[in-house]
Amino acid sequence: MPDNTKINTPHGSGSPFDKSAQHTAKREAILSESARLFNSKGARATTLADVAATLGLTKTSLYYYVRTKEDLIFQCYASTLNHMMSKLDQIADAHDSARERISAYIVAHFDDIRKAKQGQGYHMAALLEIASLKGEKREQIEALYIQMFLKLRSFIIEGISSGELRSVKPTTTTRAILGALDWAFYWLEPVPNDEIPELANAAISILLDGIAATAETYSSTAGLETQQTISSGFDREAQNKLKQEAFFKAGTRYFNRKGFSGTSLDEIAEFLNVSKGAFYYHIKSKDDLLAHCYEYSLDKQELAYKQIQATHDSGLQKIVHACHALFILQNSEQGPLIRYNTITALDEERRKPILRRTRNANRILREFVEQGLEDGSIRPINTLVAENLITGSVNAAMELSAWRPVTDVPQTAQEYFDALINGLTN
Repeated sequence: MPDNTKINTPHGSGSPFDKSAQHTAKREAILSESARLFNSKGARATTLADVAATLGLTKTSLYYYVRTKEDLIFQCYASTLNHMMSKLDQIADAHDSARERISAYIVAHFDDIRKAKQGQGYHMAALLEIASLKGEKREQIEALYIQMFLKLRSFIIEGISSGELRSVKPTTTTRAILGALDWAFYWLEPVPNDEIPELANAAISILLDGIAATAETYSSTAGLETQQTISSGFDREAQNKLKQEAFFKAGTRYFNRKGFSGTSLDEIAEFLNVSKGAFYYHIKSKDDLLAHCYEYSLDKQELAYKQIQATHDSGLQKIVHACHALFILQNSEQGPLIRYNTITALDEERRKPILRRTRNANRILREFVEQGLEDGSIRPINTLVAENLITGSVNAAMELSAWRPVTDVPQTAQEYFDALINGLTN
């Protein structure tokens, strides 16, 4: 009799004989380790040799999967965005309500970070260097990002249609939510893994309750006007300072739009209509300019916070004033303010003092939240989560004009921070 016993082929998922599966697993390991290094060291400071060394590969073996660092950045970003799209599709299939879908997305975002920290999942690349990509690669990544953005936005639109969510501005609110979550990989790094699910729930509470179809909403009116010093035109030192500030503002504009590697000092000099000699008299190198751009933005931010600290407003009002003041600065002659996407382009010696100043500035925001808890203007919430959601959304506000017109600046600020501010009160 013939033996009809079915023998499973070894060429399947996880089989040691499946060359395709082995290739995929190795490629995913390379992209995961690259994402981890990019997130911690920055793309500029990470070399292909670094990636190969941490994985125990030779550079020749690595070149089989990726040829250049730009190609590696591209593959990391494409992998991350495809993963996000896959998660959103799964969430859409598994849940019917908008609230459940948005909650599931936030949980998945925090859970991916937790699993990667525990060595149980792949690291997702923070999308910090899209501007450094060129030509078709950048177009493809931007197209994938827009696809992901529109999918998440569709959850909000459906929630508004069904009456689950308030009539918020879908594009603006989606940008605010994504921005609030962008830096979770960074601030969750020192958090014990078993605490991350609780923090995810705290984020859901703030972001979702902020757009829920509740009977009352907080009207976050325009922020406190910050006073900026205007230097005398007859003071040579003051004139030199104004020239330097013009360089910093122009540099910030280019770094925000083109990233560090895509920014050219000669192009900035041409934009300012100054000779290269005059430009390089004030600016020694691109690294110097980037560091000065961060310092300039922090000067403006710290001044705004100092003026808000001096008021007798409630904690909630101070948060509103802080968010709106920075948004208005970004869209005024004093701006723009730097996006932190380029922070890893700075070497460690320059980066540390800037990050120290940034943390100190962010602590002021947490002080405002804590004051709100004490005076009753803010409901009981996790202050760590609140601080980082606010700072994340403030940072992402720097590129809102790429998604929608910013004509009425105070009104746009109100619409952008609407979800967060109401999440602190509802």
